[in-house]
Amino acid sequence: MIKILIVDDSPVIRIALKNALNRVDGFEVIGTASNGEEAIKENILKSPDIIIMDISMPVMD
Repeated sequence: MIKILIVDDSPVIRIALKNALNRVDGFEVIGTASNGEEAIKENILKSPDIIIMDISMPVMD
């Protein structure tokens, strides 16, 4: 199973990506974050294999 973390400041994008990726065999969205600071914390806690990330976000890019 490939573990994925989604990072985007738009809740609509986070939900859409999560729903789409969870339907793919072998993919599991293990978390989401709305800014770079949250992404760092989630990365440390959950150790995803892949991070899908927006490049312009509040707090920290």
